[in-house]
Amino acid sequence: MVDIIAIDGPASAGKSSIAKKISNYFNIPLLNSGRLYRAVAYKIINKKININDKYEILTIAKSLKNDDLKSIKLFSSEIDKVSSQISAKKYLRDQLKEYQIEFPKKYGKGKKFAIVEGRDIGTEIFPLAKFKFFMWANAGTRAHRRYNQIIKSGKKASLARIYDEIVSRDREDINRKIAPLKPAVNSVLLDTTYLDIEQAFNVIKKTLSN
Repeated sequence: MVDIIAIDGPASAGKSSIAKKISNYFNIPLLNSGRLYRAVAYKIINKKININDKYEILTIAKSLKNDDLKSIKLFSSEIDKVSSQISAKKYLRDQLKEYQIEFPKKYGKGKKFAIVEGRDIGTEIFPLAKFKFFMWANAGTRAHRRYNQIIKSGKKASLARIYDEIVSRDREDINRKIAPLKPAVNSVLLDTTYLDIEQAFNVIKKTLSN
């Protein structure tokens, strides 16, 4: 049976970069669970669906394909906001939980590990995961990372606005009643404020090798 590597943490803590690096190193499947919510948010915005239309939102969630998660259009402030709002809806979390649980079974055959990265993987989706990591960094550091990422892509950005959005998103994620953002009790904590990707990767790689 494939072992699950659960990686959790807030926005711009380095989860996606680390998860991708581990996936490439071990040649194992990776699911960025945040993209599930972003893909749903993108379609809600695109189809002008009411944020409280349970039937339409569930219809979108049930029809998600792997290709929907690969779109470069999933990253914008508007999608950040909508995905944060819908992630608090229990009916949607329950539906997308099915997708996440099936992912290792579907794509992990013959592999040693499968990685699932998000905000509640070690606490809600895979509480029995063999390997759990929780990544963190202060809001200022994360805002600079997101700002540089946007500028590098050729778009304009406001560092102050990004900082405010990150602080607001943290507050919502930590305080929501359903699946709040928090480290699993038995997770390895990684503060990436002063750790670069390579250093964090070496810590995780060493843990997986033990």
